[in-house]
Amino acid sequence: MKFKLKEETINKINQVFKKYDKVEKTILYGSRAKGNAKYSSDIDLTLIGKNINLKLLNKISMDIDDLLLPYITDLSIYHHIKNQDLIDHISRVGKIFYTNVQK
Repeated sequence: MKFKLKEETINKINQVFKKYDKVEKTILYGSRAKGNAKYSSDIDLTLIGKNINLKLLNKISMDIDDLLLPYITDLSIYHHIKNQDLIDHISRVGKIFYTNVQK
């Protein structure tokens, strides 16, 4: 299992990202990226794309919530992150979760 998630779960989440052309890629970070996640660990993802705003983030978040996954999914917009420690953490341990092949 990649990132301690079933392939089906990864595919479902990525299908949501595919609906939104503005999402160029997503980076997984936190315990799932580090490899020390438990089954119940949340899924921390930051979105990368030039024109991603809070309205789009909210739509994506609602679409992922509608999947009824047994995990909490924390989404952020990478270029909105102000916490330098978090930026450093994402740079250090982040793993590519989704890439828009059309970009």
